[in-house]
Amino acid sequence: MRLRQENTRNITKHNIKTDKMLYKNTFHTENLSQYTFLVTGGAGFIGSNIVEYLLNYNAGKVKVLDNFSTGLRQNIDDFINKPNFEIIEDDITNINACRKACEDVDYVIHQAALGSVPRSIKDPITTNLNNVNGFLNMLIAAREAKVKRFVYASSSSVYGDSNILPKKEEYTGKPLSPYAVSKITNELYANVFYKNYGIEVIGLRYFNVFGPRQNPKGPYAAVIPLFFEKILKNLPPQIDGDGEQTRDFTFIENAVQANIKAIFCKNKNAVGNVFNIAFGSATSINKLFEMICSIANKQIKAEHRAARLGDIRQSLADINKACEILDYKPLIDVKEGLKISFEWYKNNILNFN
Repeated sequence: MRLRQENTRNITKHNIKTDKMLYKNTFHTENLSQYTFLVTGGAGFIGSNIVEYLLNYNAGKVKVLDNFSTGLRQNIDDFINKPNFEIIEDDITNINACRKACEDVDYVIHQAALGSVPRSIKDPITTNLNNVNGFLNMLIAAREAKVKRFVYASSSSVYGDSNILPKKEEYTGKPLSPYAVSKITNELYANVFYKNYGIEVIGLRYFNVFGPRQNPKGPYAAVIPLFFEKILKNLPPQIDGDGEQTRDFTFIENAVQANIKAIFCKNKNAVGNVFNIAFGSATSINKLFEMICSIANKQIKAEHRAARLGDIRQSLADINKACEILDYKPLIDVKEGLKISFEWYKNNILNFN
């Protein structure tokens, strides 16, 4: 059972269609029609997949707060005319917009952030404004609205210079980038709001999430969509450093599962806690490129360039805590996720131009 990728038909420029990329796996037992959900950053890669899941399972209402600075309108085109969907085009740095978005909301799934380690090194002020100030605004708005639970996206970047493998939640190192600092700050603020105000918060430390809808364009695009774009155009991609750095690549459906299960988790140990969300296997960038070439049936040689500042050398998650407390069960491994993603990018890559 997996997220089904069907052939896409009638694709037009700037109108990305997933042909109702249905989730066959169900990650909840509750009747979603009785609840209102707010997904911040819901036009983004991860956020729009969460929105799709909620709408596919007849959520009472799904609200999206997004300023479209990194999110794409085409990611939510299929949802716009649904009666239980609402888009609020505004910014989490605007406290009043956050308050408006949280009105009558049961659950907040906070995905809005300015991602990318290199971008944060180049512009730490904007990263802090969005990821720290914006996060605090959302916590305040959620507390005032008395939401039932607040699930938020953290990052594996919080492990910084720690050499401990696999990465366990209780052992973090010193941060290597402003982005990592912002995510650590999110976790600290969440814990303070839990202890002082009783708001039910759960943090999810994502490890290199990938899959359909991930944008290959822009100076801060992630490695997998970049590889797909280059290979589909028969161009050599660039690999930072020697390519032997490893990552715990996590297919998007696994991340969606974690969010849904965190929202409805009844284990009291989940609240006020943070969890690694990954598959639990390490893949080098060189091996990743080899796998993608094999799936695409291409023979292309990558070009190596200087290593990136702020990059973690090795990354592998211990997911036992999430499995035990959240009942998280990642279902799609890297290879299967790449196959699903490749079929999607074949049909959609031109729409990102």
